[in-house]
Amino acid sequence: MIHETIKKNGVTFGIITGLTSVLITALIYSIDLNLFTSTWVGVSNLAIYLIIAIILLSKTKKEFPGTFTFKDAFTTYFISALIGIAISVVFNIILFNFIDPAAKDTIKELTIKYMISAMEKFNAPAATINKAVTDLKENDQFSIAGLLKGSLSNIVFCTIFGLIMAAFFKSKSSSQE
Repeated sequence: MIHETIKKNGVTFGIITGLTSVLITALIYSIDLNLFTSTWVGVSNLAIYLIIAIILLSKTKKEFPGTFTFKDAFTTYFISALIGIAISVVFNIILFNFIDPAAKDTIKELTIKYMISAMEKFNAPAATINKAVTDLKENDQFSIAGLLKGSLSNIVFCTIFGLIMAAFFKSKSSSQE
């Protein structure tokens, strides 16, 4: 049985995370599609999601009666992450497959240019660059299937991240203090 505080905060912050993702995607989409390949935008996004996770777990630990176990912390984060990912994926499916399907082709071309540039900076062999370009051209990361597949990768990343966050936020036992 999941404690009510865990459910409430997990769902609330999942919605906050999902809506934050929707807002960020909509802003990038409306400002400049080049921002989808921007390193600083990617790092900023990670920082925003880290801050949301810290606030979520701090708030839940404070409100939680008794010991906030590793399982409680992980469950809280994981509920939030799943809801956030679901909202984000649904928005991206609608945006890139129904509202503006041409945007995904533009982003794919921008991604290819960015990737070639980055690989050349690291002196990657031409064969490796050509293979990466071919792979990118063959895979439509913004198709419905591509977005659902990407969400599975996000879930794996969030699981690992959630385990780390849970270890940090769980209550310390009296022998650890």
